[in-house]
Amino acid sequence: MSGVIVFLTIFLSLYGGLHLYAFIKVRQALHPGAGQSVALAAGMVVFIVSPMLVRWTEKAGHETIARALALVGYTWMGLVFLFASVSFALDLYRLLLALLRWALRSELSGMALSQRHGFMISLLLVAGIGLYGLFEALTIRTEHVTIKTPKIPASAGPIRIVQISDVHLGLIVGKMRLERILAKVKAAEPDLFISTGDLVDGQMDDISTLARMIREIPAPYGKYAVTGNHEYYAGLDRSLEFTRAAGFHVLRDEAVRINDYLTIAGVDDTASAQRYGIVPKVSEKALLSGLSGQGFRLFLKHRPLLEKEAAGLFDLQVSGHVHKGQIFPFGLVVRCFYPKDAGFLRLEKNSGLYVSRGSGTWGPPIRFLSPPEVTLIELVHDGADLSRLRPAGSATRKPLSSSAQDRPEQ
Repeated sequence: MSGVIVFLTIFLSLYGGLHLYAFIKVRQALHPGAGQSVALAAGMVVFIVSPMLVRWTEKAGHETIARALALVGYTWMGLVFLFASVSFALDLYRLLLALLRWALRSELSGMALSQRHGFMISLLLVAGIGLYGLFEALTIRTEHVTIKTPKIPASAGPIRIVQISDVHLGLIVGKMRLERILAKVKAAEPDLFISTGDLVDGQMDDISTLARMIREIPAPYGKYAVTGNHEYYAGLDRSLEFTRAAGFHVLRDEAVRINDYLTIAGVDDTASAQRYGIVPKVSEKALLSGLSGQGFRLFLKHRPLLEKEAAGLFDLQVSGHVHKGQIFPFGLVVRCFYPKDAGFLRLEKNSGLYVSRGSGTWGPPIRFLSPPEVTLIELVHDGADLSRLRPAGSATRKPLSSSAQDRPEQ
């Protein structure tokens, strides 16, 4: 409970500060009267607490009200962040202009920007970026990564691993968005289908009907998932029940040997588990140390953090969580805390890290300069001819090795 209180305190402080800055910019530009200022401040307070209102109404069973509050409140969250970002950039421009005036001993009046003009520019940019961001959030891309390794025998052919991450099924991300995501997954024809956390969201309504859609995706090597922080926010037991109903084997600090040349391991989201008083079954180092000599070692971990003790104990870590910031320029903040915010990073001792931008959206149904993705990772023999690999969704498929489960003809 104390961890939740700390989180809410930090969130309300930051989100409230964002609104205070926006309130000041409105006052500077439009000079509203006392009554208008009070009304504006009251409206902003409602938006600040709207995430809590969403959670309370959803828990009370008022799903329609909760969904409407979520759409309005979280869209506002994205727009006010964009407004504050643009306004801050214009404030920096004014500061640099003031320094330039001082250095040149010139007024430079032609370059001046009034508070009112800056406010109008901010509104226009936010409107344009917001509309584009709504479209970008629905435009799911397939990212294709090929990894050559001697641990995959030539006879196995390419092993196609399809990753989803940070889908955030709930009040905002529902059936329509899931259909778009799963269309990309099906086109990639996975041998192994994985989810690296936050499959469900903290505002989790009745999404049990969506489990069947995920369960129907064929994956002869199996489906595996790990928990993210939002599995805990939504209620761990309920989240695990949904994930398993969707056909995933949830790896909770454990490993599974798929065949002679592929082993998969996964850990709970440790930070969230500890916040809720759950002690890991085994340390990351201890879990991965036991995988020596078991072929290619695939490691699922929600947050793209690297443990020094685990260096070289896996071949590829796949993660998500950070969404590449989801809305630029928040990604600049993300980069301060993680070694990689999106894409592939080569590590020491022949290891690698892949970080997904995420397949859905958290909070605002907006993405800007961070499109959602479904990731196709192909593991191929070190001497394979990469020019012969087919792209996702092409008509023919190279056979799996004899040790794999047979796949139905399509």
